[in-house]
Amino acid sequence: MKKIVLIVLAMNLFAGLSAQTATAVKVKTLVSKMTLDEKVNLVVGMGMNFPGMNLDSTIEEKVPGAAGNTFAIPRLQIPRIVLSDGPAGVRIDSVRNGKPGKTFYATAWPVATLIASTWDTKAALEMGKAFGTEVHEYGIDVLLAPALNIHRNPLGGRNFEYFSEDPLIAGNMTAALVNGIQSNGVGTSIKHFVANNEETDRNTMNVVASQRALREIYLKGFEIAVKKSQPWTVMSSYNLVNGTYTSQNYDLLTTILRKEWGFKGLVMTDWYSGDNPVAQMKAGNDLLMAGRITERKAIKDAVQSGALDMKVLDLNVSRILNIILKSPAFNNYAYSEKPDLKKDAQISKSVAEGGMVLLKNADHTLPFTPKDKKIALFGIHAYELIAGGTGSGDVNKAYAVALSQGIADAGLSVDSKIKDIYTQYVASERAKRPKKSFMEEFTNPTLPIGEYAANQAVIDESANVDDAAIILIGKNAGEGRDRMVTNDFILSEEERSLISNVSASYHAKNKKVIVVLNIGGVIEVASWRDLTDAILLAWQPGLEGGHAITDLLVGKVNPSGKLATTFPLQYNDVPSAKNFPGKELTDKPAFVNFGIKMIPAEVKYEEGIYVGYRYYETYHVQPAYEFGYGLSYTSFSYSDLTLSSSVFNDRIGVSFKVKNTGKTAGREVVQLYLTAPADQLDKPAEELKGFAKTGLLAPGQTETVQLYLKASDLASFNPSALAWIADAGKYTVKIGASSRDIRLNAQFTVKQAIQVEKVHDVLNASAALNENKGQ
Repeated sequence: MKKIVLIVLAMNLFAGLSAQTATAVKVKTLVSKMTLDEKVNLVVGMGMNFPGMNLDSTIEEKVPGAAGNTFAIPRLQIPRIVLSDGPAGVRIDSVRNGKPGKTFYATAWPVATLIASTWDTKAALEMGKAFGTEVHEYGIDVLLAPALNIHRNPLGGRNFEYFSEDPLIAGNMTAALVNGIQSNGVGTSIKHFVANNEETDRNTMNVVASQRALREIYLKGFEIAVKKSQPWTVMSSYNLVNGTYTSQNYDLLTTILRKEWGFKGLVMTDWYSGDNPVAQMKAGNDLLMAGRITERKAIKDAVQSGALDMKVLDLNVSRILNIILKSPAFNNYAYSEKPDLKKDAQISKSVAEGGMVLLKNADHTLPFTPKDKKIALFGIHAYELIAGGTGSGDVNKAYAVALSQGIADAGLSVDSKIKDIYTQYVASERAKRPKKSFMEEFTNPTLPIGEYAANQAVIDESANVDDAAIILIGKNAGEGRDRMVTNDFILSEEERSLISNVSASYHAKNKKVIVVLNIGGVIEVASWRDLTDAILLAWQPGLEGGHAITDLLVGKVNPSGKLATTFPLQYNDVPSAKNFPGKELTDKPAFVNFGIKMIPAEVKYEEGIYVGYRYYETYHVQPAYEFGYGLSYTSFSYSDLTLSSSVFNDRIGVSFKVKNTGKTAGREVVQLYLTAPADQLDKPAEELKGFAKTGLLAPGQTETVQLYLKASDLASFNPSALAWIADAGKYTVKIGASSRDIRLNAQFTVKQAIQVEKVHDVLNASAALNENKGQ
């Protein structure tokens, strides 16, 4: 039997090697047949053409609304492949010329902050599989997603596209989604590589960061994703790191990404990034998107003058061809343009339900009881859900279920008088708004409609006749700009007054007030949360959001999401608050790109590795809601923690039991933190090193959780040794329900320091840094 198994394994290995060899031979043959012009055309993309911008000639779009294409070479049977935006859903045009009456909608999936809050890689994998069918059936070859930059600061405009302040969660969620999407035979492009943690001056921002901070925090998630999923492509970011554009940084794109991590795919630029196409080729940035005539000329001139070695260009071309040869376009896939959107909508809803976080539930306010039949809904977004963020993360969807619709579909009654007031207000305000093109809106966004100042008499009347009140607070953000502290991170005066006035009126009648947060990123909650009875963080939950929120409110689903990013008490508690978003360098010349003034800027990551909970726990700063926090309608106990050994040798198994001690079936997110000895380096008080989500446990049911720690999980990056090292000494394993709710702990010893990996001396800080060093 063993012999048969070995023969089968050998045959599979041989088949795999044969396929790789055949592809390599085909790529080499194609490159040898290509002219210089064809090679140059292939490494410079096509698409996103706007009049008067000196871009490439417009081509007929295979998939209208897609972000770009590669260059086709028909004589060699090399097709163009299609690239589409899509952190939260395939971004294509829903209505097309020549196809009247036909629509091409896509599923608006929950945003990344919600997906991360599920702490459920299996759910992310299943969502990825469904997501990938839409990519495949709409004729797209590469999805420009997932995005996994770190939540360095809560004001980051694209934080909704990113997963977490922690690279372990970001990397594992990305890997799960990539594996799911790519199982359909289409590609992904994980982004933005690296340190694109803000939108302000993103095209010119020089990030000054230590090698340790980069490797432990900002690169680590990408490393996990690359090693666990091998995405077809990686997208370099707009910004500079330590003085060099990421798209022109050989040490980043070749030394680290390819040599140290073993990345096999191609690297593409973010759209129109960098300032030197020849340097981009040399760095290993194979594909320049979306493509300009000037880039083609510069590369061709450089080859002809000898400034760019043809071998470098051939390598860039080869990597692109490797992707093209496995694409649906090359394989002539007959895409249907008819994915199963009904099925996908239900998957989207299920993921949304698993990632919503119950932040407060005083006196068992939720779930609603049978007597809670008539509900007053306050807040403009109770009637118009924010399904997802703006910019390239937006999705053209068929619908988005508002909370008002979800409540009604659950058989409850929505106060019609209040509904009419809000819908008439929104319609009136929207009628005043100017109509803008995509670029006009992108460069000069229209301010969102302000919250309606509800009349106190109307509130009091509703408190007399309705059984409970829900206040929905909606916040949105997106590409191109960061959020503000005033009227965004901190609620507006109208929003705070609404919470205060509704709460006072309803509490006077001994009735409950629930706040639902329909937001993409973190906000301040401490100043108003005590006024409310319950708070449900719904994030931006995708097109079925209203139904998903309602399922949790009525108890059809037990909340099981937990925070993958910290909610601070106040903005000044954030470790990067003093240096976000950085400063503009007015002594350096500005320039204009696409009609936008570009000003050189710089930001110093002086918090070092102390980002998010690493800072709050190490420096003993109390958050409003800590990392990993989330409530349930039931309770769980933890017991029987055992380690496979008291001395580390290769790896240690960590086993413990979780029991549902309440009266409602539910799922629990369990977290493994590690406290490491700090003899050679300063270390955070604790770091997340593992996590799991239980199955649905019935009351009284117990599940045994098994996690493992490898040497790489123990290691920190030691700049002096240029190596990842697990120091000798005692390590404490902490099993918790959050970073502050530690239920079990145990210790093991590393007798001698372990050098896990030696790395190259690259990406050193380009200026002096006064980094946090722990306490």
